[in-house]
Amino acid sequence: MPNDTDAKVQLLLDRADISQVLYTYATAIDTRNFDLLATCFTADLEADFRSFGSREIIKGRDNWLPIIQGTIEGLDATQHLTGNHVITVDGDSATLVAYLQALHRLDTARSDPEYTVGGYYTCDMARGEGGLQDGPHDGRWRMRRYSLQVTWHRGNRDILRQAQRRLKS
Repeated sequence: MPNDTDAKVQLLLDRADISQVLYTYATAIDTRNFDLLATCFTADLEADFRSFGSREIIKGRDNWLPIIQGTIEGLDATQHLTGNHVITVDGDSATLVAYLQALHRLDTARSDPEYTVGGYYTCDMARGEGGLQDGPHDGRWRMRRYSLQVTWHRGNRDILRQAQRRLKS
């Protein structure tokens, strides 16, 4: 822990800003605000959702955003809740580990209309790296690498496929 007051205050501000990135991420997904979602990531993002069914680590914000959009856009509702944020800051880099519960709902589903995933995110954060309209060193925290580790799930996972088919029709 830093010894001086300024350093302690900066650490608290960094931790609040880092948590805010994950809150913004969840809000952007649940409100389908994909422009806002893009602000959460560096341009060179790496997303590892293999425990959720992805076949590979996706590289690049511009490659990842359409995957998220295609997964959730056909659903009637989602709700992503995060908690127990554990944050380690090291200069302009940080790691955030946070629990997750993500509810997915498709009202027209065949059988159970809900699928819930529980687990945790591990996010490698970078300060001032690759904003959209912002300069490369704007001082904002963003996710550079993140992964989802699914530890449990319940409900009807098939609603994710049904929602994708719904979009195509």
